[in-house]
Amino acid sequence: MKNNVRTSRLNLSMTQEQLAVRVGVTRQTIGLIEKGEYNPSLQLCISIAKVLNKTLNDLFWEV
Repeated sequence: MKNNVRTSRLNLSMTQEQLAVRVGVTRQTIGLIEKGEYNPSLQLCISIAKVLNKTLNDLFWEV
């Protein structure tokens, strides 16, 4: 699944580790989500969106 997590995270000068700690997962999980190799739960998507100050559509909606 393509997503905008990496771009949004970098725009906030946040590392994968910092995002992972804030949403309660490992850095490796964030890396896999950013590469589109892991489909996060809806709850994790919501947590990521809140931390990055984005909507679910901003981060995960396919065009």
